[in-house]
Amino acid sequence: MKLVFALLFLCVTYSSIAQNKSPEVYSPESTQFIDDLEAYLTSIHTETETMDITSEFWDTSKIKIDYDTEVAYPIHIQFKDTNYVSPIPRNKVITSRYGWRKGRAHKGIDIDLITGDSLYAMFDGVVRFANYSSGHGRTVVVRHFNGLETVYAHLSRYGVKENDTVVAGSYLGKGGTSGNARGSHLHLEMNYKGIPVNPEYLLDFNENNEIRAKDIWITKTWTRPELHSSKRQSKLEIFSTEEEAIASMNREPKVYIVKKGDTLSKISLRNNTSITAICKSNHMKRNSTLRIGQKLIIE
Repeated sequence: MKLVFALLFLCVTYSSIAQNKSPEVYSPESTQFIDDLEAYLTSIHTETETMDITSEFWDTSKIKIDYDTEVAYPIHIQFKDTNYVSPIPRNKVITSRYGWRKGRAHKGIDIDLITGDSLYAMFDGVVRFANYSSGHGRTVVVRHFNGLETVYAHLSRYGVKENDTVVAGSYLGKGGTSGNARGSHLHLEMNYKGIPVNPEYLLDFNENNEIRAKDIWITKTWTRPELHSSKRQSKLEIFSTEEEAIASMNREPKVYIVKKGDTLSKISLRNNTSITAICKSNHMKRNSTLRIGQKLIIE
């Protein structure tokens, strides 16, 4: 695929030369065109040949890999561009977010689509998994050059197979309702070394397809679904430096004082967190009695 782009580059550049009579662009005796083409091809070779993202922890038999390495927080993820390719060919409507949902962790976001809509790779990478999983149904997992993996679930048809190289915008298959899906949608996950990351912390799912920052430092907060609600977007605080992320991790936890009429449901809504997170942080049960004046740790 990269070679195709190189040939297109050659053709477009040649056409531009032919239409532009000015000797200031590319004169017959100039070697600038060849130099530019060689530089472009070299950049492609450098990216695809020197970085083998399939050399470690490469398993095409399952969606989730058990990495035997401990990840240190904050996690640093870099993007080479400021935009991504939309995974669907229509406006992105999120119907369920990363967070706690019906007593379970929802480790991705659900994007509305119509069965049969084409799905596309969001970044360059290599297909690690293209198979059926009981919950996810027909699923494609793409590993990218920055260590991130994107998971596209509930497909109705595959368009790629394991070990295929893809570029941003490559066709991956058709959306659908396979697996445990209520209605047609794309279940999209983003994982780094096996750790789920809230996709909305990394990307803005608007019509501009914007990446939130080229350098993003991820704290543990954005890898724990129980700290978020699947019904609403969590308040975002993007860290573009390691210092900012570490300072956030060292902050004193927020303390909420129970008021008259409070319930765990009301407190969770007021503080943009889940009941499960409140219970875990305060070593209590969902049916525990709240006392007026009681102090609760809110993570």
